[in-house]
Amino acid sequence: MSAPPSDPSSSAAPPPPPPPPSESYPGEKALSARELEWAVNSPSLLEEHRASNGSIVRTRFPPEPNGFLHIGHAKSMNMNFSLAFEKLGVPLENRRTVFRYDDTNPDAESEEYIDSLRRDMEWMGWKPERTTYSSDNFETLHNLAVRLIERGLAYVCDMSKDEMEAQRDLARRRVGAIGQGKDPDVEAPISDPDILPGRNRDTSVERNLRMFEEMRLGLHAEGSMTLRLKMDFESSNPNMYDLVAYRIKYTSHPHAGPGRCLYPAYDFTHGICDSLERIDYSICTLEFETRREPYYWILWALDMYKPKVYEMSRLNLEYTVLSKRRLLKLVNKEYVRGWDDPRMPTISGLRRRGYTADILNSFCNDVGATRAMNVVEMEKLDQTARLKLGPSSRRAMAALDPIKVIITNFDDADPSGEGLTFDVNNSPTDESMGSHRVSLTSTIYIDSSDFRLKDAKTYYGLAPNKAVGLKYYGGNMFCTDVVKDAKGKVTELKCTLDKSEGRKKPKSFITWVPSDGIPCEVRVYGHLFTVPEPTDRWEEEVNPKSEAVHPNAIIDPSVKDAVDASRVDRWTSNPALQFERLGYFVVDVDTAYSSSSNSGGKLVFNRTVSLKAEIKVHEKTPAELAAIEARRSKAKADEAAKKERLKISPEDFFKLAAEFKDKYTRYDDTGLPTHDKDGKEVTKSMKKKLEKERTKFKKQLMKAGKK
Repeated sequence: MSAPPSDPSSSAAPPPPPPPPSESYPGEKALSARELEWAVNSPSLLEEHRASNGSIVRTRFPPEPNGFLHIGHAKSMNMNFSLAFEKLGVPLENRRTVFRYDDTNPDAESEEYIDSLRRDMEWMGWKPERTTYSSDNFETLHNLAVRLIERGLAYVCDMSKDEMEAQRDLARRRVGAIGQGKDPDVEAPISDPDILPGRNRDTSVERNLRMFEEMRLGLHAEGSMTLRLKMDFESSNPNMYDLVAYRIKYTSHPHAGPGRCLYPAYDFTHGICDSLERIDYSICTLEFETRREPYYWILWALDMYKPKVYEMSRLNLEYTVLSKRRLLKLVNKEYVRGWDDPRMPTISGLRRRGYTADILNSFCNDVGATRAMNVVEMEKLDQTARLKLGPSSRRAMAALDPIKVIITNFDDADPSGEGLTFDVNNSPTDESMGSHRVSLTSTIYIDSSDFRLKDAKTYYGLAPNKAVGLKYYGGNMFCTDVVKDAKGKVTELKCTLDKSEGRKKPKSFITWVPSDGIPCEVRVYGHLFTVPEPTDRWEEEVNPKSEAVHPNAIIDPSVKDAVDASRVDRWTSNPALQFERLGYFVVDVDTAYSSSSNSGGKLVFNRTVSLKAEIKVHEKTPAELAAIEARRSKAKADEAAKKERLKISPEDFFKLAAEFKDKYTRYDDTGLPTHDKDGKEVTKSMKKKLEKERTKFKKQLMKAGKK
């Protein structure tokens, strides 16, 4: 079957295709792709479609409810709800997008997934024209399958999985031979017609109708029979090798309910649903490009309207996997806490980490949609987050790994005894965000990253006998003493405040938390994988250090009303803060903290992103460290040898230099060799070369300041 007949039930040659319709919108060609003769709609189908849609242009977003939506789906939503219309030039009032659950595989689907897909789509801000389910069309799909059987274009097949694989492999080899100009009967002979074309392919319509009804009634075992489409075993596209349209599954459907044992396959379903829902543009990713032929063949065989299909590159993001199979394995094998773990690339995970819908949609807009395959740097997403969170996040001071600081002259710094309290803007750039008060107390906490026992010229933090600026205080803090525990860990610092006019201006100002700060747990996340592009051995590449938990962190108490557990929800963007000098953080759903009682359970934060791009220092392996040490040793030895070499006089150069030592036995008055080690006289040309070598050596001596 090399070309589709105009009437699926006949074998007549097709008429010439109708002229293409005039473009409805200026950018209609922006979503054009590979054309197929099967994809051409008849004038009557075009007229019927236009009568139904009018000036409306309709796309669809059809995820399968077999997992949570991930950032790749965010790109798909952005394309189907917005970017596609922008490319086409469709006015806002004429844009429509259907949200469809492509629910044809009940074994992998669940109510939890169905609910999560809807919630994530709504959180992303997209509003579909309507919500549909492929399963709502089960009766229609069954009737259309019967129509294909009646037309001799589908048959019930009892071939096993292994037999089907052997059939397709043989068909592929025969097509390959033809493509190389060879005889397929020689290169890949058909030894068993039960395999190719298959023992069931040419059975009668009556037999196939009866067997298909028996499949529907549950009279055959699961996996024993399928309904296959009678397509083309001579096609260069293996997806045309009689695809399976229906299979037997004794599984209750999460939406359609129990009582079914016959389910349509995805390839059979989604094109028909596109046509039934009056979709204009069926947009998918490039791995579905080879499905274009069966997509249009099915609609041609049923004489149904054929939407335009456009394939775009999928979103490939560094340090992630987006395969649902792999994501499910990450969850089931407990590499992560669940689908909404902040390290997961799921929308729920990204939301829990603190990425907002605005961040994700802006990122998808920047990435765009083309057919070019590429891997997007994670830093691009992080930078989008910084640009969005910077203007909108309330500031607060925090210490992830706090060190207690006793201010020994606090009474001198606060002679009135009224306390040292400062008004601080919630945002340095937006006064409308208001302000909060912070109080400097005699005991404060600083982050351990702001203190070192050993000072350095390039280090601007606090160290013994060194002063730094104390943020908002307007003066210096000088470290006078360090208290350590039995293991040598710094547990307490004793410091003095200095606001005198003649004090030395500090090179940095550190943040601090007062004694009544709120204890909290802070989780800082890194990449889930150790390599930018995980390979087939991705489980070995999972990063064991992707989460760092700071259980004893402390935060400025002025935030307590903003971080109450009552304001935290799994399906919304939770309160976000910028921890000054540390990054952007969001309250986690594990929070049980009550602001009214200042207790009730722990307060938990997740870091969304650092304030600036972090430069990761590669942790070297023992082999790499050994190689570095070997290079250092060699360089040291070479330098020592060079110094020894420069101690040689030009007269003794050929006698003592390592490269010439023991090569010659006799020399002239200047030290130039005249005979080699075997007693043979050195030729004139060799003497010239040796003299050049000695001249070079003399220049080296002169350069080193030696005669």
